[in-house]
Order: sequence, then structure tokens, then C-alpha cells
Amino acid sequence: MLMPFFGIIGVLIIFNSGFPVFYLQMRVGRNNRDFKLFKFRTMYTNSDKRGLLTVGGRDLRITGIGYYLRKYKIDELPQLFNVLIGNMSLVGPRPEVRKYVNLYNPEQLLVLSVKPGITDFASLEFINENELLYQSVDPEQTYIYKIMPEKLALNKKYIEQKSFLTDLKIIFSTLKKIMS
Repeated sequence: MLMPFFGIIGVLIIFNSGFPVFYLQMRVGRNNRDFKLFKFRTMYTNSDKRGLLTVGGRDLRITGIGYYLRKYKIDELPQLFNVLIGNMSLVGPRPEVRKYVNLYNPEQLLVLSVKPGITDFASLEFINENELLYQSVDPEQTYIYKIMPEKLALNKKYIEQKSFLTDLKIIFSTLKKIMS
């Protein structure tokens, strides 16, 4: 059903900044296994080589259309392919890049016992993560020592409360936050 919408987004990306339309990034999933996460490309090609964290909504690496795709979380929609493939679910701890997973302590590694998801409690709490990092003197350290531990605590909360009803609540809360 979303394919026509994906096609329109793809054309907008191509006209704005060329190919490729999708950005594939290695993330860590269930059982500590790496997988390729799909997103619409919102940055200029090879921008991730200048850092993995996006700092502020107007990070110079973000394309014109990319700003809006990120603002409304449309860039995340291709992760539905990951759900269809089976390496993600709609709700679950957001998958992280290996660089940061390597910093997890044994208790934090618990998040890798469940399938990662497109949205979760941490996605709701840190919907403005880019802006928080923008305000930081050292975004990398802020992420590692402040944001990441808080996200992992929220992930643990999700694992403890995991149920169909919790998932529905998170999905509807996510849609509400995106629309507002």
C-alpha cells in the first residue's frame, strides 16, 4: 500500500540530491547479530564518514528534502522492509550501531535479547535527540554518557512490560507525537 508513497519520496530524493534513494546502515539486532537497516537517504552521500550522530535539525550534512523526511520521521518508513524480512518488529528497542553497542555493560546487553523495533519508549522520550546533541559542547560524550544510558533504561522498561497492549500504546503515542 505504501509503494506509491515510497515512489514519490524516492523521486523527491533523486531530484534534490541524486542517487541512492535508500541509506543502508549496519545495526545490531537480536542476539547481537548485525543486519542492514533501511532508511530513506536524508544526508548527502558519504556524510556518515564525518560522524554517526546527527547534531541539530539543520546539520549541514542533511539534504533539503532530508530535513522534512526526518522532521516527520518519514525517513524511517523503509524499516518496514526490515520488519517484513524479520530482523525488526514494529515496536522494540531501537537498533544501535556496533560502535555504541560495544560500550554496553553486561546488564545493558539485555536489550539484544529481543527483536529491535521501529519505535519504542526511548524514541518517544528522545524524539528531539538531534536538538539535545546540538546544545551539547561535546555531542559524542553527551550521547554516550547521558542519552544512551537513559535510552537503555527505557529499553529495559519495555522488555519488562512487553505486551500487545504496550506495543499498541507505543504505536499510537508515536503517531500522535509525529502528527503534533
